[in-house]
Amino acid sequence: MRHQMRAEFGAEGASGGVRLWHMVRGEDSVAMCGRELAADGPVREAVDWGRTPELCCHTCGAYFLREQPYLAAEHP
Repeated sequence: MRHQMRAEFGAEGASGGVRLWHMVRGEDSVAMCGRELAADGPVREAVDWGRTPELCCHTCGAYFLREQPYLAAEHP
């Protein structure tokens, strides 16, 4: 399943910028933590998780890691 990051805005809305990044499944606008997000809000690739100046949702991160297949080490 493909995941992507989706932005949550603060009290000022989009004009106030991104408050927190969440993880969603596919193109969904409901975060893995259950928060409803703006369907037309900014998105980023899942590989950007933890690489943004804004914080990422801890709960979404935990669920996301549990859904990712275990990647074996490339070196024996």
